[in-house]
Amino acid sequence: MPKTAYELEREANIAKNRAILEELDLKGAVAQLGLPSKGAQAKRAAAAAKPVQPAKKRKREEKDEAPAPRRQSTRLRRAGAADPNETPAERKIREKLEEERRMKEEEERLEAEEKAREARKPRHQDLDLETLMEGEQPEDVAALKSTLAEVCKTSHAKRTAEQDAFVFDDDEKEEVGLAALRKRMQKLKVVARAKVTQDRVYSAVYHPEVSKDIILFGDKHGQLGLWDARAAPDEVAGEDEEVSATANGEDGKYWRMQAHWPVTSKSSISTVKLDPIDSNNVFTSAYDCTIRKLDLTTGVSREIHSTEDVLISSIDLPPAGHEMWISDALGGISHLDLREHPSKARWYGLSDQKIGCVSINPVNPQYLLTASNSRALRLWDARKLQTFSGVAEGALLTPPPSSPVPASRIRGATTDDRAGPEEHGAEEVEQFLKSKRGKGCLRAEWVHGKSVSSAYWDPRGRSIVSTSYDDTLRLWDIRPAAFDKGTTLPSFRPFSQIRHNCQTGKWLTILKAQWTPNPDVYPHFTIGNMDHSLDIFSCKGDVVAKLSDRQRISAVQAVTCSHPSIVERAASGNASGRCVLWALPDDSS
Repeated sequence: MPKTAYELEREANIAKNRAILEELDLKGAVAQLGLPSKGAQAKRAAAAAKPVQPAKKRKREEKDEAPAPRRQSTRLRRAGAADPNETPAERKIREKLEEERRMKEEEERLEAEEKAREARKPRHQDLDLETLMEGEQPEDVAALKSTLAEVCKTSHAKRTAEQDAFVFDDDEKEEVGLAALRKRMQKLKVVARAKVTQDRVYSAVYHPEVSKDIILFGDKHGQLGLWDARAAPDEVAGEDEEVSATANGEDGKYWRMQAHWPVTSKSSISTVKLDPIDSNNVFTSAYDCTIRKLDLTTGVSREIHSTEDVLISSIDLPPAGHEMWISDALGGISHLDLREHPSKARWYGLSDQKIGCVSINPVNPQYLLTASNSRALRLWDARKLQTFSGVAEGALLTPPPSSPVPASRIRGATTDDRAGPEEHGAEEVEQFLKSKRGKGCLRAEWVHGKSVSSAYWDPRGRSIVSTSYDDTLRLWDIRPAAFDKGTTLPSFRPFSQIRHNCQTGKWLTILKAQWTPNPDVYPHFTIGNMDHSLDIFSCKGDVVAKLSDRQRISAVQAVTCSHPSIVERAASGNASGRCVLWALPDDSS
C-alpha cells in the first residue's frame, strides 16, 4: 500500500531532526525524545504490511462438560413435579397435600412473627436470676448469688436527719463545719473502674452495706448492673501464666441483669431506688412503662406497676415505704399504695408538659416536689391532692378536650368496669386548685429560665437543689415553721444560684444534682461536670471539692450517687457504661 503524503512528510521530519541531533553529538537526547530508530521503523512498517490473521480457535474437548444445574424456585419445582399423565384423582390428592403444606408454612411464619412481636414487648411476669442473666455462664450466676447472700445478711432502713440539723447560729461555726467536710472530700481519688453496664448509664444508687461497696447502675437498654467495686477480681488463666482481670482495666466484680425488656432504648432505666424500710429490695422504673421490684434475697424481679403507653420518668418513696409517687412524660404523677392492687392507683395531671422528676420530703412526706419541662418547680401538699374527689360518677369515661390523658388510659365503657387507675386530668386539677377546697394544694412555685431537669429534698427535708437547662443550679432553704401554715408559702425564692454547664446534648444523660443520703454529715450534693470532673457543693452553695483524674477519666461523669453512711464514698457513671468509685486510696474498709 503506497504511503500517504502525510506519512512521507513525517518520516522526512524525523530524519532531519535526527541528523541535526547527531551533528550536535546529542545521542542521549535522541533516546530521551523517544524517537524510533531506523530498525524500529522498519519493523513497524513490516507489521503494518502484514495482513491481520484470524484468531485461532481453541481445540474443543472431546467430551463437553456437563452444565451445572440451575437454581429453581420452589414454585417451579412444584409445577415441574406434576405428572402430565396423572389422573384427576391423583391430581386432587397432590393439590390437597400442597395446600396443607402451604398452610403449615403460613402458620409457622405467623408464629415466628408473633414471637418476634412478643420479644419487643415488656415482660410482665416474674423473672428469676437465671432469666435476668440469660446468656451468662452458670458460674457467674452462682457468684452473684453468693455475693447477694453475703450482702443480704443485714437489712438497712433509710435514715433521715432532724430539720434543724447542721443549722448554726453564726457564720463561724458554719465555716468550721464546711472546712471539715472539705478536708475529707478533697482526698477522694479514683480507686476502682469498670464497665458495669453495656450502654449509657441513666441512674444509680449506692447500697448501704458497709462491708462492701455495692453500687447498682441502670442503663439505656434496660440493663441493671450490680458492681462489687472492692471485690478481689477473679484470676483468668492464660496460656503461659495467670493474668488478673485488672490487667484489662476492670476493678472489682460486676454482674449484668436484663431487668426491663426489650433490649432497646425503649427500656431505659430512669430511676433506681432502694426500699426505704428494706435495702435488699431494689425498685427500678423504665421507659418500657413498667416498675419492677428486685428482691436481692431471692433474686426474683416482680412487676408492681405498669401503664399502657405512658413513659415513666421517675419514682420516689417516703420513709414508711408503703407508698410510691410516680412521674411521667404526660405531665402527671401517680400515687400508688404498694399494699393495694395497682388498679387503686390515682393519676393527677399537674402539668401540660413532661414531669421529669418527683421528690418526697423525707421528714414531711406529705410535701412533694415536681420538676417539669414547663420550666416550673412546684411544691405540692399531697394531703390536699389526695382528697381531690374529681368529678361526678362516670364523667371520666371520656377525656376532656384539653386533657393530656390518652384514650388508651381512660377507663372502660361502663362505670362498673374500672380496671385502670383513677385519673384526673390537668383541666380538672386546675379547676380544683381554683376552688376553695383546693386552696393550699399548690404550696409554692418557681419558674426557671428553661426546663427543670430535677429537684430533690436533702435528708433533713429542708434544703432543695434544682438543675435546669438554663445552666444554673438553684438552692432553697425552707424553715420548718413555713410548713405549719396551710396556705401558699409567703416566699419561695432560691437563696443561691450557681452557674453550671448542663448542656449535655443528645448523647449524654441529663445532669442531676444528687444529695448525699448520709444524715450524719454536713449536707452536700454531687453533680457531674462537662469537663469530666465530679463536683461537690454544700447546702449553702459553696464548692466542697472538684474531683478529677485526667489520666483515668476521659468522659463526662453524668450520673452520681453517694454512700448512705460512709462520708468518703461516691460513685459515678458515663455514657459508655464505665463506672468509677471515688474513695480514700488507703481505705480498704
